[in-house]
Order: sequence, then structure tokens, then C-alpha cells
Amino acid sequence: MSLNSALQAGVSGLVANSTSLSTIAANIANVNTTGFKQSQTDFESLVTNSGSSADSSGGVAATTRQLIDQQGQPIHTTSPLDLAISGQGFFVTTSQATNITPTDPRFFTRAGSFTVDNGFLVNADGLVLQGWLADTNGVITTNPSNINSLQSINVSQVGGAVEPTTTVGINGNLDSGQPVSAAATAAAASPPAAGAYNPTTNSMAMFDGNPATGVKPDFSIQVPISDSLGGQHTVQLDLLKSATPDQWLAELVAVPPSDVVDGAGLTNGQIATGVVAFTPTGQIDLTNTTLFNAAKPSITFGASGAAPGAGQVSWATALGVAAQTVTLNLGGAAGSTNGLTQLASQSLTQSIVTNGTAFGNLDHVQVDANGIVTAIFSNGVTRPIAQVAIATFPNPDGLTATNRDAFQVSQDSGTFTLEQPGTGGAGQIDPSTLESSTVDLSSQLTDLITSQSAYSASSKIITTANQMMQALLNIIQ
Repeated sequence: MSLNSALQAGVSGLVANSTSLSTIAANIANVNTTGFKQSQTDFESLVTNSGSSADSSGGVAATTRQLIDQQGQPIHTTSPLDLAISGQGFFVTTSQATNITPTDPRFFTRAGSFTVDNGFLVNADGLVLQGWLADTNGVITTNPSNINSLQSINVSQVGGAVEPTTTVGINGNLDSGQPVSAAATAAAASPPAAGAYNPTTNSMAMFDGNPATGVKPDFSIQVPISDSLGGQHTVQLDLLKSATPDQWLAELVAVPPSDVVDGAGLTNGQIATGVVAFTPTGQIDLTNTTLFNAAKPSITFGASGAAPGAGQVSWATALGVAAQTVTLNLGGAAGSTNGLTQLASQSLTQSIVTNGTAFGNLDHVQVDANGIVTAIFSNGVTRPIAQVAIATFPNPDGLTATNRDAFQVSQDSGTFTLEQPGTGGAGQIDPSTLESSTVDLSSQLTDLITSQSAYSASSKIITTANQMMQALLNIIQ
């Protein structure tokens, strides 16, 4: 090797170890960066041989590669929007939330520290999370073959949730030993005696409105109802023990009566009138119950402003709500003590179960292991918003690194595949978790010492070669 070759080898050593030092410095600087993938400097020798060992020259070259496929340790946090991927894959993100065109770049990242920014889920690097959005019915349709089917996940577009009541379950008991009142006894006479109960002229609904009139019910059950706008109403079942065995005179009324408009045959907020019958074993006898339709016990309210027909009711015009049918679950199975019963025990309401809710504001957002982003409302209603998409690659280490701790597709990485979390080789989502940096600080400091020593040694090569060159020049003098 000539002196010039020695100088060149020394210079290549300085350049290669400078590259290594730069890589180590970047790794150490990002030891606490969420989702950061450490880089590694690989060295390879450079040898040119013309056939004679005396003419051979050498050196070293350095190449840096990022170890993207390595996974960092999961760190649990308190934020439900901190997301980590347990397994393979990357979050799909964009640099802008709206007006995304097919030609706009997509960025792939493992940095999942997301927060809500102007309604969108944005990570600490300012990248907007993409996913498949739910339709108005909460159905999410995925399209793994088309990245343009992904949209920015926006939680602010979900308005306050309202769930009108559609079913009511009543669990309670009417005392079979309840004495028959004078009004019920008078009603059973033929013709009815004075003071007799009458659903039109001397009703329980009249007593509810003014205790000085009407007939006092033996027992009442109140049921909460939510309308189509989330308004809360009360429907009351008034019951009066009949002189006929195993029957109770019944009225279903709105409280207050002004919540409904009565059709012909109904008054004082009545919704329905009739009889509730029971079997000799104490279960409700829907066949002989006239208060409801025996085939499908229900309450029907017409829309606000609609004129009710005879024996029908509509919501009050001022409420401005839609028509509504509420199915009643009153039990009736043989041997069952659920639903509405008549047993030799005190009259009581055990439970009222409804599925309606009042208007609720968005309380918080959570993400499950399958990537389903769900809005949780203050009234307990939950609604799916979107599903997070996971992109996988044949060669993740071939991705091209960009700013903001993200990557883009390259020829070496291969084409991405969109997957639902936990399917097709994609990892699951770990909520309230962040992926730590893959940098091992102890190994980086060790490599730093090695690179420093190699750099100093390379500089010694240049110093020694220079001294030998000076000695050669002195011979000429």
C-alpha cells in the first residue's frame, strides 16, 4: 500500500466513524421519543487490487440503516387515546385533516400519542389518524384494497346522542288480598251504583289531576319514557282492584296530562283504559287483559300535531316529537315471578327497565383492541365512530424515514396492505399504551466509545503517513 493509499484509508476511517458518531448521537437524542426506531451503522471494507499486494489500497465505507421492524417496550399511560400496536404494522396518517386527494402522501408511524385537535385524532408529531368511518347506523365497512377509502377520524362530528324508548319491562306485584274499594263495588252493580268508578266520568286520571275528584287508585306504577328528542316523560299505570276475581281496573295516563292529546273516548291525559287480568297462579293473563293488545302489549303515541283517532293519543303539539311505539314486557310465563304478578304479598314495584335515554353530550372517546373508536356520551349511550386501519409491509426495514417520526413507502419496503387490527398479520391495538423508543442507551454509549477510539486511530494513520511523507521529502533536500 502506498502512502497515498494510507492517507485515503485514514480519511475513509474518519468519514465512516463520523457517520457512526452521527447515528449514535441521533439515537441517544431520541431515547425518549415515542415509537422511535434506532438506526445502526454498518461498516464494509474497500479493497482495490490490481494483481499485486504492493498495489492494493484499502479503506472503509459506512452505511446507516434504521431498524424499523424492531418493537419497543409498551408503556402504560392514563390517556385512552394513547395507542400502541402489539405486533406488526403501522398507523396510517396524513399531514392534513381535510381535503385529502389520492396524490397526497400517506405517512406510516408507530407513534400513537393521539389527542383530539379540532375534533380530529392527531399525534404529538401533528399527523392525523386515518381509518374507516362508521355510517349513520354505526356500521363500519372496510376496504383493505383502497387506501383512498380511509378518512381522517373526527370525533366532533358525532352530535349529542338520543335514544327514544322502544321497550319497557315492568317487574312488580299487586296484592291479591287487596280489599275491593267502594267505587269498584259500585261499578260492578247493575246498573252501576252512585260513586261507581267510570273511566270517562269518574276515573283515576281525574283523581291524579285533582284529589277532590275521581277515584283514588289502589296502586300506581310510574314508567319513564324518552321521546325522539331525548325529552323525559312519565307514564303512570293506575290500578284499582276489581270486584271480579283476578282482575284490576286499569288506566294508563301521562303525567302531566298536558304531555299528550287525547282522542275520543279518552280524557285527562289517558293513554289507554281497560282491565289487567291474572291467572289463578298469579301471572298476567294477556288474553283477558283489555288494557293492551294481547298479541303485542304496547303503547303508541302519534307524532306531535297529528290528530289522534278514537281511543288513541298523540304527543302534545308543543313537544315537536316523532311518533313512537313502546313495547311492554309484562311477563306471563307459567311459573314465572318476573313481570307483573298478582300474589299474596304487598303491592310493590320491583324494577322498571327501559332502553331509552335522555339527550347526552359527548363525554369521552375510547379505542378497543380491534381499533374500534367509540364515542361515550354522558347518558350512557355509546356509538362507534370509526375503525383504525393498520398497514403492513413485506419489508418494514425498507421504508423511507421522514420527519415527524414517520415513514413512507419505498421500492425496498414493498406495497403496503391495509388490515383491520388483529387480522391478516396486523397487530392489535393496545389502548392507554405507548410504544417506547427502541434505543438501548447502554449499548449506544458503548458504541460511542468505540467510534471515538476508531476515529482517533484513523487520525493517527493520517498523522503517521504525513510524517513518512515529510521524511521522504527531506531525502530530496
